[in-house]
Amino acid sequence: MSDTHEEAHTGPIKNPKQLLVTVFLSFVLPVFAIIGLVVFVTSGNKPAEGVANPEMAIAQRIQKVGMVEVRDANRPLRPGEEVFKGQCAACHATGAAGAPKLGDAAAWAPRIQTGFEALVHSALKGKGAMAPQGGGDFDDTEIARGVAYMVNASGGKFEEPNRPNAAAEGAEGAASAAPAAAAAPAAPAAPAASGG
Repeated sequence: MSDTHEEAHTGPIKNPKQLLVTVFLSFVLPVFAIIGLVVFVTSGNKPAEGVANPEMAIAQRIQKVGMVEVRDANRPLRPGEEVFKGQCAACHATGAAGAPKLGDAAAWAPRIQTGFEALVHSALKGKGAMAPQGGGDFDDTEIARGVAYMVNASGGKFEEPNRPNAAAEGAEGAASAAPAAAAAPAAPAAPAASGG
């Protein structure tokens, strides 16, 4: 009875040959598995990061945080409706985040009473849930034109502004033309033809 009890506690390895094969396979199989994984990882045809175009990769890594974009200063101003559609319609067409809807005179009335400059300042610098609009695709004068469009569609009577320097240049041009005309000497009269 005690002999059968000891037989139940023996392992799957019954002789030294089985022990030798088990020890050999326990070292060799993990080595082959590691070699297979290394071959699998290194055999892919994807290039390493930055190898395809190293100049572009370097330029992206060292680029400045802020970018300067040069635009034509003399391009015509975009109308207020175009600015509204491009910059403001996402919130003011739907009333998202408490924005007054385009055409809602009741919602715009208290804002219109603050004045055009206050509305433009709020648009450029941001107010409440509205992010600042200045510095984007539209210049400050175009944002002001968009504000005028929204306010006028909602019961206000503001004029869409022009470029500040365009009005000054027009006034300077007219002022410099008047003295030039006054300073020009009068053309001498043609000599009278003598009858002969």
